[in-house]
Amino acid sequence: MRTVNIHEAKTQLSRLVEEAAKGESFIIAKAGKPMVKVTALGALEKKAVRRLGFLKGKISVPEDFDTMGAEEIERMFAGDE
Repeated sequence: MRTVNIHEAKTQLSRLVEEAAKGESFIIAKAGKPMVKVTALGALEKKAVRRLGFLKGKISVPEDFDTMGAEEIERMFAGDE
């Protein structure tokens, strides 16, 4: 992605906006430090892929999951190893 400094952005704003509207996003930097990204309003931003349910049907949770090892854990906290 192209980076332009503030001075260039001010002098070339019309051209840069036209390019961004066509899908050519750019970054405006101040003293070499990126400050803002200019992109077309209709541009789709990449979102993180949600992988909920990708193990559905491949694993099973035992019915006693919430109480598994409860006696052992209780003994450990009580100090009766």
